Amino acid sequence: MSALIATLWLINVSLDTGGQLAFKAAASDPRAGDGIARWRYMASRPWLWLGLLAYALHLLSWIAFLSLVDLSKGILLASINMVAIMIAGRLLFREKLSPLRVVGILLVSAGVAIVGASG
Repeated sequence: MSALIATLWLINVSLDTGGQLAFKAAASDPRAGDGIARWRYMASRPWLWLGLLAYALHLLSWIAFLSLVDLSKGILLASINMVAIMIAGRLLFREKLSPLRVVGILLVSAGVAIVGASG
């Protein structure tokens, strides 16, 4: 994997993970209320907008990444995003990771390593 592809891949993972974490922060604010008031409150907070910005930039990095790798390889490498999001959710939001999820993280990570090493 070239340095450019690896850099775009890391940017892609970072933006996807950051966007998901920002959306989680916006959605889990206990002051948000219910119904339309919840959506108004979330729209007034920076987390929702930060998440949308991260996703817009993620889209651009994804297109750049896919312009350099086969779609089949790109999709497999992008599955590490799920691992990064689960670990970040555990660290930042104290979400539970069951033993089965940990096994899944290890299997996905191993798969991504194999695909990444295959050239």
